[in-house]
Amino acid sequence: MKKTIITVVGKDTVGIIAKVCTYLAENQVNILDISQTIVQEYFNMMMIVDMSYAAKDFGTISSELEQVGEAIGVHIKLQREDIFDKMHRI
Repeated sequence: MKKTIITVVGKDTVGIIAKVCTYLAENQVNILDISQTIVQEYFNMMMIVDMSYAAKDFGTISSELEQVGEAIGVHIKLQREDIFDKMHRI
């Protein structure tokens, strides 16, 4: 399993989750877990996804999701699980 962490941060608007999830589904990326919160007007979402059967490589999906984020006014970042774990280890 190729787990990847996706973070989405920005001003809350209608359709953020729908746009991100639609892109992932169209590219055979499976959502394993999702958490989202809204603090005042700011949206924050973290997803754990499996990219084992992804239609595109990590770099392409990362770049295209950044473009999706720009179109809807949020920042979207991808990190491989092993790198994310090492960065957040105490």
